[in-house]
Amino acid sequence: MQNTPHVAILRQGTGKGIGQAIGNGAVEGIVAGAAGGLAEIAWVSLYAGVTGGNPAILARGVTSAAGVTAFLPSSPVSVGICIHMALAVTLGVALALVWQKLRACRAAEIMGPYPFMLAALAGVWAVNFFVILPIVSPGFVHLVPYAVSLTSKLLFGLAVAAALQWQPLSAANARRLVPARRAVGTRRSTDH
Repeated sequence: MQNTPHVAILRQGTGKGIGQAIGNGAVEGIVAGAAGGLAEIAWVSLYAGVTGGNPAILARGVTSAAGVTAFLPSSPVSVGICIHMALAVTLGVALALVWQKLRACRAAEIMGPYPFMLAALAGVWAVNFFVILPIVSPGFVHLVPYAVSLTSKLLFGLAVAAALQWQPLSAANARRLVPARRAVGTRRSTDH
């Protein structure tokens, strides 16, 4: 692999290669995506409770939109929740990797994780509700009002940002932030 500026940044930022950087981002992303998925489930359940709706209808809609209702017709709610969480974790990993790259390039200093995640999730919502879902499952688009589904995605973004911000630093990042202490009397080969 050639040493492009992007590879050099990843190596410099993690102390390892691209594989380690992706591995760290994937683990952080799994946790962040799960937090985002659970935030959405909590929001939809709260909305359904307040309005007298049934959150199972939305879970069935996810199963239907994914096209797997025919395969597992006896448990569309459970399948819908599993599909939702799998998509949430996948999105969380993608967002964590992008955020990791922005941090490595120092672009994250311009914008913190919260504005970035909110903008990213607003974009995801717009693409889902105005491009993908009208083609794949037009009925799903109108299961809840746009404001409720947008709020759900924005809460996902807040949860992802919080999870990425509060996860413990990886050992490589911690070493980079805390200067190494040498034992008294030891010298590095570069110290002369």
